[in-house]
Amino acid sequence: MSKPVRVRFAPSPTGPLHIGGVRTALFNYLFAKKHGGTFYLRIEDTDQNRFVPGAEEYIIEALNWCGIPFDEGVGKEGKYGPYRQSERKEIYKQYAQQLLDSGWAYYAFDTAEALDELRKKDEAEGKTFIYNHANRGTLENSLNIPADQTQQRIVNGAEYVIRFKTPVGETLHLNDIIRGDIKFDTNLLDDKVLFKSDGMPTYHLANIVDDHLMETTHVIRGEEWLPSMPLHELLYKAFGWEAPLFAHLPLILKPVGNGKLSKRDGDKLGFPVFPLEWTNPDGTKSMGYREQGYLPEAVVNFLALLGWNPGTDQELFTLDELVLLFDLERVHKAGAKFDPEKNKWFNHQYFGRQDNASLAKQLSHVLLEKGINWPIEDVITIVGLVKERATFASELWDLSDYFFVAPTAYDEKASKNWKEDTGSILAELITVLENTLDFSSHNTETVTKGWMEEKGIGMGKVMQPLRLSLVGALKGPHLFDIISIIGKEETITRIQKAIETFK
Repeated sequence: MSKPVRVRFAPSPTGPLHIGGVRTALFNYLFAKKHGGTFYLRIEDTDQNRFVPGAEEYIIEALNWCGIPFDEGVGKEGKYGPYRQSERKEIYKQYAQQLLDSGWAYYAFDTAEALDELRKKDEAEGKTFIYNHANRGTLENSLNIPADQTQQRIVNGAEYVIRFKTPVGETLHLNDIIRGDIKFDTNLLDDKVLFKSDGMPTYHLANIVDDHLMETTHVIRGEEWLPSMPLHELLYKAFGWEAPLFAHLPLILKPVGNGKLSKRDGDKLGFPVFPLEWTNPDGTKSMGYREQGYLPEAVVNFLALLGWNPGTDQELFTLDELVLLFDLERVHKAGAKFDPEKNKWFNHQYFGRQDNASLAKQLSHVLLEKGINWPIEDVITIVGLVKERATFASELWDLSDYFFVAPTAYDEKASKNWKEDTGSILAELITVLENTLDFSSHNTETVTKGWMEEKGIGMGKVMQPLRLSLVGALKGPHLFDIISIIGKEETITRIQKAIETFK
């Protein structure tokens, strides 16, 4: 590539960052790092009516939590700043004027009420109202009003917008890295508003000007922006600028049914659609991946495979591996269905790889809340035995509670393994264990199995009732690992209690 790669993530601070936005940021990040380029953050806050306090900070925190921080942007100022569009509004005015001067744009004074009337009239006739070449010659704009009168209206404080003058009768042949060649008929396009009389540009003008001034080489964004592609290409042409390369990512679809994944889908099916928890204006909270116990590496790995594949059967990737393998030409055109269970599967895989000591600290907090004080070395060992069965840290207690607290009840189904002679067999085992000095896992297993072989007692007659006695159910890691950790005294006490209970 001739120019250094520069890509951007340019969200609007109108609320929490949707997981689809996170994937867009991720793909931009991967592309930039793959090509030794720059990934920057631009906040597109030109629509001040939709601005939500805290949203900008949320976006930055979410990117950092995911491990895909931007190289420059808000709070990391570089030579292309400022990176908030609201702080750049004086810049856009001159470019709007440039389009007016070159004949690529015009002033429009039509009131909202007048346009609404025209809209209703067309709807009544089964048509869709579009402000473009077909009617702009009859509407309240500078194409029909003399220049001196146009300027007088502006001086007098008349409300106006600046609209793009879309060419007539052209077929645009545009190229998208993911979708290939796409054709657009300019006669079907509307004359979009580029600038408002309040001094703020619309998304379209600000986006193009900033992408040019910030030397963006590739625009990697969601499929929903595909209809804007012809206008954006025409704006580059109008300014005489070289356009960046475009790549429109496929939608993330609902787990069931058709359509784009929404917050409602998450609420309905019980999974997050936001990276971090978000407090809504009414005080209610929307779930976040972080607060639900997901690991950022798992979320990133899962999102990377929504719409992209490496061409192999491999599913687990480090961020460095994703950077190495990522290629926009392997991104699919079709939407990618969101699978909450697969999402959990990824978290399960990454959870099992976590360091035992760090997980033990999390479990220790739960133990302290329950008034249980155990040596951290033992907690680390216990975590190592149970973590492969867990998907989230919140499950560690339920998977290991029997290590710390003796069972007070026994699983009803498992209790059917307790036969008429089970009590007497386990009573004899107690004597064997009392006489065992080395209570390590390996030795207690050797001694117990040696006694069973000597007595001709089958495995089923001992192992399942013994596990039931110690755990309260037929679950848990290797039985003799449990015995080793809880110790001789506790092991014998639990067996005696079970014998009494089932007598």
